[in-house]
Amino acid sequence: MSTVWRVADVVDVRAETPSARTIRLRIPGLHGHLAGQHVDVRLTAPDGYQAVRSYSIASATGANGVAEDELELTVEELPDGEVSPYLVHGLMVGGQLEVRGPVGGWFVWRPTDTGPVQLIAGGSGVVPLMSMARAHAASGSAAPFRLLYSVRTPESGFYRGELEHLSRDAAAPLSVDYVYTRTAPAGAATPPGRLTADALSAAVVPAAESPTFYLCGATPFVETVSGWLVDAGHAPERIRTERYGGIGGAS
Repeated sequence: MSTVWRVADVVDVRAETPSARTIRLRIPGLHGHLAGQHVDVRLTAPDGYQAVRSYSIASATGANGVAEDELELTVEELPDGEVSPYLVHGLMVGGQLEVRGPVGGWFVWRPTDTGPVQLIAGGSGVVPLMSMARAHAASGSAAPFRLLYSVRTPESGFYRGELEHLSRDAAAPLSVDYVYTRTAPAGAATPPGRLTADALSAAVVPAAESPTFYLCGATPFVETVSGWLVDAGHAPERIRTERYGGIGGAS
């Protein structure tokens, strides 16, 4: 982990949804990152006021053209946020950000981990899990990988095209299941509604296979789902969780 603040150059931006955007940063002195880590971002106003927020890394080193000194963040705008509106709508290629990190060593996946993995995301909680899915594909890992993704509507989901592509990757396939809470796509087998304990049990890797879970989302979602997993017989020590927020909260 680097505890030093560094100036990162914005080398690419692209929209994920109308309210979310992916930002690629080039950071001098960065030598790769682990799938699941995050960085702190600091903005300083002209009057000296500073705001610091933590954002999960979406990229995997070496995947999708991401160099060792680069990483990508996917940021969703919060209506009352201090930082996210600028990152989503104001920051442009050629701009700069102060960053610190990468941070984290527990909520990470490494290609040397060979056991089955179950990713569970609520909304923008898919961001660090996407880093893991990309690292899994880039490494050609044979570890079974599944993603259960709860989103409000098909249009609000991140990385839709890439997730579909990863699900067809013959070398390292990713099994993807969606739960739509507000509006389901035409022809969906299941009507929209919140995830239930029964639906969760039917969709995830069985406890008998001893999967490692990576669960990320809003705090109520994470607490509810992790409780259901324990009730279904999954070992608590194999359930790794990450919640929205960080230093000062995510905004």
